[in-house]
Amino acid sequence: MTAEHKTLVSILVPAFNEEQNVVRCYEAIVRVFERLPKYAYEVIVTDNHSTDRTFELLEDLARRDPALKVIRFSRNFGYQRSLLCAYKAASGACSIQIDCDLQDPPEMIPEMLRQWQLGHKVVYGIRRSLQDSFLVAMARRAFYSLITAISDDELPLNAGEFRLVDRRILVELQKVDDVSPYLRGLISSMGFSQIGLEYDRADRTAGESKFPLKSMISLAVDGVLNHSLLPLRLASIAGALVGVLTLLLTFGYLVGRLLLGQQWPAGFATTTVLLLISISFNAIFMGILGEYVGRLFQQSKDATGPIVEAKLNFPEVVSLAARDKR
Repeated sequence: MTAEHKTLVSILVPAFNEEQNVVRCYEAIVRVFERLPKYAYEVIVTDNHSTDRTFELLEDLARRDPALKVIRFSRNFGYQRSLLCAYKAASGACSIQIDCDLQDPPEMIPEMLRQWQLGHKVVYGIRRSLQDSFLVAMARRAFYSLITAISDDELPLNAGEFRLVDRRILVELQKVDDVSPYLRGLISSMGFSQIGLEYDRADRTAGESKFPLKSMISLAVDGVLNHSLLPLRLASIAGALVGVLTLLLTFGYLVGRLLLGQQWPAGFATTTVLLLISISFNAIFMGILGEYVGRLFQQSKDATGPIVEAKLNFPEVVSLAARDKR
């Protein structure tokens, strides 16, 4: 089959300081497509301003394979924003997102493509097992359950970032302009026919995880705030409950004082506790409001999106790195 008649698949690989994995990942993807004669591939790597040899290794690979395309950002703009850029750059009939550390098996790509050919617009991996510590694995599963419970969208349980999406989804992602995207939920909320494939996630064989606890918490906050108004509703409900309780206590005090002749003590301790509770509630819920307002502020001031420092193997684009070497 000639290249003109092959179906192009875009493989999206986010990378940050992955010098020990980036070549292995590229070679594993190429090996998979060597067994798929009906498909052609393009590999789009988004380098989130790595400080090791990741971009240098990618430059060498890109010189040898024009199907490898690289986008390097001027600084680290975050995992989700780099992924959104990769989705927007994809030109294939579908795209498959896979992490550079190969914890998600490239060997599942043929089955994903088979499900896509059956008519499913999204094929996502469901993590049957996680190679994390017990506490981290439980925290992940608890988060997936929480966001599924509170979201108005149907978000699949235990689904990670390993997924295939159809060109129809890619067209919709072109319209997204969000400084704090949560792509897992965004793609799930678009609807269409979606199906999950179970798999066991492998151990990271080289390098260190780029997702420490701080990043996991940040991603969880983005997921909750992007797909639910429940935190705001909880603030309103809690405020109403505290108001009703205060009104009942005031009414009881007046009845006891005026009608029953009760001589209440000065109640300094009670008053202090109530004041502290009120202040605590205000601080918590002002913080929740601040999270939403902060996102509106970021969205309004950041109109340019991530700044690209260099591109490799994209048409009509001259890499800044290549230009500097002239």
